[in-house]
Amino acid sequence: MPLWQPQPAPGRYGALLLVLIVGYLLSAFITAHWVESLQVVIFTVVMVLALRSSSVSRRAVRALLFVAVVGVPVFFALSLSTATGDVGTGIANVWTGLVLLAAVVLIVHRVLTFGTVTLQSIFGAFSAYLIVGLMFASFFAAMDHFGGGGFFANGEHANTQTFQYFSFTTLTTLGYGDFTAAGNSGRAVAVLEALTGQVFLATLVARLVAAFRTSGDGQNAPDDRQG
Repeated sequence: MPLWQPQPAPGRYGALLLVLIVGYLLSAFITAHWVESLQVVIFTVVMVLALRSSSVSRRAVRALLFVAVVGVPVFFALSLSTATGDVGTGIANVWTGLVLLAAVVLIVHRVLTFGTVTLQSIFGAFSAYLIVGLMFASFFAAMDHFGGGGFFANGEHANTQTFQYFSFTTLTTLGYGDFTAAGNSGRAVAVLEALTGQVFLATLVARLVAAFRTSGDGQNAPDDRQG
């Protein structure tokens, strides 16, 4: 059985985009530790929604759903527990990053198979871009927890809010400069994220623009059967 199965109908990404925005706003405005744990659940839901809208085979769907069902309570407990310390939280961050990576792959693959540009394809592209930023934020947080030292230069405070802020300013290559990675590993991943953001825009957005032009030419072209 192939891993991917073609589906003519476009995916539904409105609900997924809404969950992403709610999850981001929760982490941006609430600094309590439980919000970071809640993100483990929210981002796993994001992956499940992306899976629902994808063209993955049933066997792959069952396997991914099993991993999600088993992983959510385990990594939620690790992120919430104080007994495991930084190691447990770092492992939960890695899980979150990998879940978001899977969601990005599913969404991008599905959007690239759209024959024409629709509202759902726009929702999907925007969702994937947000997920990339959140994914790198999770990996930055994991590096901070596993590294033992401060992730940011000049002793800047590291938490969920600052990691997401740093991630999105890196992804969009804004480069405000108020937060910079202190270590070589953090700088290397930041460069990788900046390159990913540029490649993402150059491929997915270009594909959507090309599909939009193609659909527009098809709708506006004169009917050869007339006259």
